[in-house]
Amino acid sequence: MRHASLPPVPQKLRDMLKEYPEHIQTLQADLNRVVQKPFKGTPMSEQAIWALEAALDAFIGEARKELKAAEVSGDPVTIARAKEKERLMFQASSRNGGMRLGLMTDLWDYFESIESI
Repeated sequence: MRHASLPPVPQKLRDMLKEYPEHIQTLQADLNRVVQKPFKGTPMSEQAIWALEAALDAFIGEARKELKAAEVSGDPVTIARAKEKERLMFQASSRNGGMRLGLMTDLWDYFESIESI
């Protein structure tokens, strides 16, 4: 089923990842897929959480690889930048950070509006 609007990436995640627009685009694409091709029998809001968690886990994995490469290079500036990115990705995926349910009201409101149709 197609909907007139697409689900929003939660504002808190957009704010946290503003330096990584490609990550925000990935999250948006994953949320769009949930709405465009949902699994039957599972609420779309739950599927959206799974999609966000999977993408954020992938971002952590990428950040870890970048940190390892930076450590091999030995460049302190590159290492510091990579450590900060890894920290941010962990924070974004944390239940106390970007994935805190109370900070995703825009996404919940979206799913409540379409699931009541």
